[in-house]
Amino acid sequence: MGCNIFRPACVIFDIDGTLTETNELIFASFNYVAEKYLGRRFAPPEIVALFGPPEEGTVLKMFGPDHLDAIMEDLLGYYADHHASMASLHEGIDEILQYLRNRGVKLAVFTGKGRRTAMITLDALHLTPHFDFIVSGNDVVHHKPHPEGILRVLDKFGLKPEEAMMVGDSLSDVHASHAAGVPVASVLWDSIDPVRVKGANPDYVFENVRDMLSWFKTNLDYNVKV
Repeated sequence: MGCNIFRPACVIFDIDGTLTETNELIFASFNYVAEKYLGRRFAPPEIVALFGPPEEGTVLKMFGPDHLDAIMEDLLGYYADHHASMASLHEGIDEILQYLRNRGVKLAVFTGKGRRTAMITLDALHLTPHFDFIVSGNDVVHHKPHPEGILRVLDKFGLKPEEAMMVGDSLSDVHASHAAGVPVASVLWDSIDPVRVKGANPDYVFENVRDMLSWFKTNLDYNVKV
């Protein structure tokens, strides 16, 4: 009894599609600058295919090196100005974060977002105070699916891989976690590619926020019987 109980000392969360409903805002921000500078729009799969590095890297792939700073400022301005109307916290996420903090679990973020967009979202949705450590796409040399960001979190808290848990919605989250040796929970409530994510063999799969909260409560409140 209890052999399947797992009590992570640290939970590392992705942002977009995991904590927050921000994908439409991201697509709209890129298309705003695409229309302004290229006179065209990109379909969501075209934008997703360019993800990996933070926004600067995606902009470089889309537009080339000319006017990079101006395009980034326009993109960031649109993202910030439309955040209140186009972004939200997935219902129940705040309850999970507060529950984990109350149980003494360290909380971290590892996102491919750049530092500026990450902090716009975390601050606007009142998430920043929950987290003990934030690793953005600007804070690593090697981006997801490389495990550098996860390894930085482990180093920060002096943890072994099996003592932490990654929570994310994408293939890159699964691959980064596997490379780091960290258990990974794939969340499908806002995943862009749920079929392939499930097929990548995550350790846990959650279809909705309520199921993930129940899982945490079962594992963290479980009383080991001697």
